[in-house]
Amino acid sequence: MLIAAQPTIAEALDYAGDMPTGINVYSLRGELAEVLDYGRLRDEARAMAGRLLGAGLEPGDRVALAAESDADFLRAFFACQYAGLVPAPLPLPSLLGGKEPYLAHVRRMLQASGARAAFAPQSLAEWYADAADGLGLAYAGGYGALPQATETQLPTPDPEGLCYLQFSSGSTRFPLGVAVTQAALNANVSGIAGPHGLNLGLTDRGVSWLPLYHDMGLVGVLMTTVLCQGSLDLLPTGAFVRRPGVWLDLISKHRASVSYAPTFGYDLVAKRALAGKVSDLDLSTWRVAGLGGDMIRPEPLRAFAEAFAPVGFDPGAFNASYGMAEATLALTLTPVGEGLRTDHTDIDRLEREGLAIKPSKRGARDREFALCGRVLPDHVIEVRDAAGHVLPERRVGRIFARGPSLMKTYFGEPEETAKVLSADGWLDTGDLGYFVDGQIVITGRAKDLIIVNGRNVWPQDLEWTAEKEIAALRQGDVAVFSITGELEETVIALVQCRLSDPAAREALRDEVAKLLRVRHGLDVQVVLAPPRSLPETSSGKLSRSRARALYLEGAFEEAPVSLTA
Repeated sequence: MLIAAQPTIAEALDYAGDMPTGINVYSLRGELAEVLDYGRLRDEARAMAGRLLGAGLEPGDRVALAAESDADFLRAFFACQYAGLVPAPLPLPSLLGGKEPYLAHVRRMLQASGARAAFAPQSLAEWYADAADGLGLAYAGGYGALPQATETQLPTPDPEGLCYLQFSSGSTRFPLGVAVTQAALNANVSGIAGPHGLNLGLTDRGVSWLPLYHDMGLVGVLMTTVLCQGSLDLLPTGAFVRRPGVWLDLISKHRASVSYAPTFGYDLVAKRALAGKVSDLDLSTWRVAGLGGDMIRPEPLRAFAEAFAPVGFDPGAFNASYGMAEATLALTLTPVGEGLRTDHTDIDRLEREGLAIKPSKRGARDREFALCGRVLPDHVIEVRDAAGHVLPERRVGRIFARGPSLMKTYFGEPEETAKVLSADGWLDTGDLGYFVDGQIVITGRAKDLIIVNGRNVWPQDLEWTAEKEIAALRQGDVAVFSITGELEETVIALVQCRLSDPAAREALRDEVAKLLRVRHGLDVQVVLAPPRSLPETSSGKLSRSRARALYLEGAFEEAPVSLTA
């Protein structure tokens, strides 16, 4: 493993600039748009740093950057490092429901970060100017209006200073800006890339379509690659969405060894492969097929492995992980080469007793969970009960973490920080899970848990059952949550429906309700919603809390009358 022993990102890029490696940037068409070897990226970022300071910005100022996967973003992000500025990568509009919701989202992020400037691709320049109107920013718009570089003394990088602000995904609340320090980033990348992690080196090459405003794309892909002086083929997320096969084409063409994706990415290309040609691919060099960013679903991954085994894909390459922005990125990784390991549990015992044991009798309901790895060096994870006691293996509880890559604060939000971070550095992750064989297993978010008739029910179990077994539904079509009624908890299933015939719609409603009653023993009120109406976080995850809030506001069919929040 070759990682630059440099205390800051700026110094790491200086070091990488002498290597014959770098980043290939691709267009939305999947065509090579720009080649940035690290020497060129270093020189252009340093020049841009002077332009930023020449525009009136000062070290410590926050700079919002629309995180398009292009060369402009790369130059701007690293320019901020050289100038002592704090970049705040912001999401792109595709997931946020049109112009007005996007502008409102960006404006709140600008306010939360206290940004002094905001930059975007030319296609979004006017939008960013509108979003920043009245906020007193020194600049908001495209990159072209920056003054030409002048002779400017760049500040000395601070190893203890802020590196960037990472907005959390907002799966349960409005995104908060995680203040990531240079030291925390170095600690996390060292754990990811080191001998107890992925054991990365100069010969490793990555391919990624993950968005750079998400921690997995920014840290797991970009920062890790730069600090290890590796090579990277960077594809816009939109290019993958339009033509998923381009992801594997690049892995095959460039003999790549490392690439990450959420489960849905593997699922999508596997389904396309069944109808297309894969014989011209060679995936034999792909040694780390990383899994993260959402709940890991074993069945689609097995389908992927089967579909691409004829062209050299090794299922042992699957590498599950667990982490979050508050930990910079990763907290756990599975051993390289182990592949995906899973644990079958008795759902009834899990829901009623919080005990994860294998089904003891034939026909018992069971659930398959992915093992997400062992904790990174110098970090600690505990699973605790409601009283704060540490639980033994196979007991489900709330997950707490501590270590050098954890945040010290949400930027400008001491009260929110105090809710999740103790004085002695323990982070309440908000996740539930258990240990087995020394590896963590994630069962879901604590705030999403449905408690009904003495059972702890995970909403994704119901969602996945409906999406898998009902032909009219696709992945992401169902959101399940509970609301408090006058007498008891009511479980709601919001189902995106593409049918227009009233009889067909009613039949779908009945089919979902019956299936969930039979499989999970729950009476569920099924509410049909328009296509593409279920809210997502900026990283593309289903936001159940927002779906619930919209439902209570009457945004969907059959909005409640007597039910309360």
